[in-house]
Amino acid sequence: MRNILFGIVLCLIIVFGLCYCEHERDRQEELQANTLLIKKQLENVGKLIVTQGSYAQVFSYEDSKKFYFDLFSSDKKALVVVNAEASIAYDLSKVKTEINEDVKTITITGIPEPELSINPNIEYYDISQDYLNQFDASDYNKIKKRVEESLREKIEASSLKTNAKNRLISELHKIYILTSSMGWELRYDGEVVNEESITGIKL
Repeated sequence: MRNILFGIVLCLIIVFGLCYCEHERDRQEELQANTLLIKKQLENVGKLIVTQGSYAQVFSYEDSKKFYFDLFSSDKKALVVVNAEASIAYDLSKVKTEINEDVKTITITGIPEPELSINPNIEYYDISQDYLNQFDASDYNKIKKRVEESLREKIEASSLKTNAKNRLISELHKIYILTSSMGWELRYDGEVVNEESITGIKL
């Protein structure tokens, strides 16, 4: 009788052991599959976030050259009209993350600097120039540089960068939706990213 009971107990232990091993194997396979899916999503979710703005400005350009001990001068001038498209982008392929499978967390450890791109369309009006002081390539380069510097200052003081940050947070929210639905947590700057905290993320 004792041998029979021992045999039954041994069989139960073996059965439970096999079931546990099978469960653990299935759990590990699911965990690895989820990890691979999340990694793929992190790579593909908006490689580039772009916020665009349109700007228009009018410049006047003047240049004067002196001759014969400043007795004579030769002038040139133009009215410059600029219509520019500016964009601020975050390259999400450069976002740095750490994935901890044991506690099911994704930690964003680094966000790249925003990239500002300016594409000005420059048109010239009322061009006047003297024979001894005519427009050349250096003048157009000076005008383009001045235009870009002025636009950059204007954009830095505008809401374009703020809008770009909001777009980035929106993309982070997409990652949160994915991780939350799979039982994972998304963390950034020591905080869990969720519906309540996402608008308070500081970049």
